Amino acid sequence: MKTIWTIDFACGHTASRDLSDRAADERAGLARWLADRPCTDCWKAAHQADAAATQEWLRAKRADEQAAAEAWSARYRMPPLEGSTRAITWAVRCRHQVLAAAHTTLVIEGDTAESEWEALEDKARTVTRAGWWIDQRSSGPEELAELLGAATNVDRPTENPVV
Repeated sequence: MKTIWTIDFACGHTASRDLSDRAADERAGLARWLADRPCTDCWKAAHQADAAATQEWLRAKRADEQAAAEAWSARYRMPPLEGSTRAITWAVRCRHQVLAAAHTTLVIEGDTAESEWEALEDKARTVTRAGWWIDQRSSGPEELAELLGAATNVDRPTENPVV
C-alpha cells in the first residue's frame, strides 16, 4: 500500500507527504482533504498576516476602551486605583464596565432609585484596589451591592465567619 502521496494543494503548491502514520484506508481521504487546502507555508503566511491585523485591531480597541473608561472615571469622580501600572490600566476598564452595566440594569432597566444608585456609587468610590475590580469583572449587576458591601465592611474582612 502506498504511503507517500503527492498533494496538489489549493494554493498551487505541490508536495510529497508521508501518510504512513494513518491507517491504509484513511490515506486517500486525507490526501483529498489536504488538496482542498493551502499548503502549510501558505496557511502560516495567511494566518500570520491575520494575527498581525487582529493584534492591531485589538490594540486600537483597547485604546478606545481605555480612553472611554478614563473619561467616564473623570466625569463620575472615580478615584485613582492602586496597584501595578498594568493592573490599574485593566482595572479602570473593568470598573467602568461593571458600573456602567450595573447602572443600565439596575436603574435604567430596573427599579433602583437614583438615590440608591448614588449610595452604591459612593461605596464604589471607596474601593481603590485595582485587583478587586479585576476580580469582579465577571460579576452580575445584581451582585454589585453585596460585593461592594463586603468590600467596604471593615468589621468583616471576609465572607467566611470565624468559628
